[in-house]
Amino acid sequence: MADNKFSCCNSQGNNGARSEMVCIETNRILDSCRDRDCFEDVKVLLTDFGNDVISRTTNIRARSACIAWTYIGIDPVRFNRGFYSVTIKFYVKITFEACMSGGRSQEFDGIAVLEKKVILYGSESNVSIFKSNPDSSDYCALPEPCCSSKNVPIAIVEVVDPIILNTKVREANDNCSCCCCCCDDIPEYVAAGISGTLNDHDEDRYITVSLGIFSVVRIVRPAQYLINATEYCVPDKECVAAEEDNPCSLFRSMDFPTAEFCPPGYTYRDRGDKGGKCGCQ
Repeated sequence: MADNKFSCCNSQGNNGARSEMVCIETNRILDSCRDRDCFEDVKVLLTDFGNDVISRTTNIRARSACIAWTYIGIDPVRFNRGFYSVTIKFYVKITFEACMSGGRSQEFDGIAVLEKKVILYGSESNVSIFKSNPDSSDYCALPEPCCSSKNVPIAIVEVVDPIILNTKVREANDNCSCCCCCCDDIPEYVAAGISGTLNDHDEDRYITVSLGIFSVVRIVRPAQYLINATEYCVPDKECVAAEEDNPCSLFRSMDFPTAEFCPPGYTYRDRGDKGGKCGCQ
């Protein structure tokens, strides 16, 4: 398909577009880190239905895991000015499959809570920030309550879905130093995504999982920068829609994604003088 091109500027420079210095506000990354965490033997909270299933079978596997919600808290580190402790709780929804009598399989869901802490540099700021409300244009409207708060930096977490490393069905008398939490700690939004009501009553059996998570954590603050900006140009490329009589026409016009079929660590290269492509290297 055609590249996205503009009429007044290109990769070689500006063609008549007016350039000027402008001030913008954006978030500046002050500190960041990446991590690979292995959470071992995390107790899974189940519903009454899930507890009933595991009480009648021990042949259980975890089919999938996804992060349903994440809590991020940030607090200053005492006696270490400019540094902040970031507390992260991952609420992971896990779908299990159990083998029942008669060769039947039964699926059920559970929630595991993972917690980690990191310390990052977030700089210092003694100012308070106030922003106007979009609805504040009405002069006669009653003002909304406003409070002054210190300019605490913002913590951002990027994470991929957990990797399921191990699943165990344990007996109540097992000597397990498992990581767990109470149902009261589960946010309503997370609990609503489970069919049934979660409970943490003592059961004869329970499930523990080991999960691996790759994450990136960073701390940002608002900042103002002076940059060289060029006026926005109307693109030359026209929007293309699929033809109603031939829905495959748009698909056929797309380039074949050859690079997606290259093994990891390889790049797609041209054959050069003989034309065509010769694969990955």
